[in-house]
Amino acid sequence: MFIGEYNHNLDEKGRLAVPSKFRVLLKGGAIVTRGLDNCLYLYPKKQWAKVAEKLAGLPTTSNPAARAYARSTLGGAMDVDFDNQGRIVLPEYLRNFSALKKKVVIVGLYDKLEIWNEENWNKYKTKAEKDNNSIAESLGELGI
Repeated sequence: MFIGEYNHNLDEKGRLAVPSKFRVLLKGGAIVTRGLDNCLYLYPKKQWAKVAEKLAGLPTTSNPAARAYARSTLGGAMDVDFDNQGRIVLPEYLRNFSALKKKVVIVGLYDKLEIWNEENWNKYKTKAEKDNNSIAESLGELGI
């Protein structure tokens, strides 16, 4: 399970160190792709296979939103490997999509990691903390 928030630096070659406790969960390989809110998602390959299967089953011929989301997520996906120092190389097109700079935040979300530009994460987190009560109330209907 991925949980927590971790600050890391992205080097000039686009390499990002993944927290060591998560590397064990990613030892079977990992996929990075476009996420929501301009972050990146990093999935273990086994979890990615489940996500990709669901996306492949979307009605892309009749639903423009499904088509766009599948294109963005599947078309943006890339296999990533770890080097000896536990780093992955994030492709330039994904770094550009998420506006990654030197300071990066990695956020654990149970079955995947999110990779954020630090400034964007702080803005998002500040807004979410202000809206926490209304968010919780709306999720109450879902049994949370």
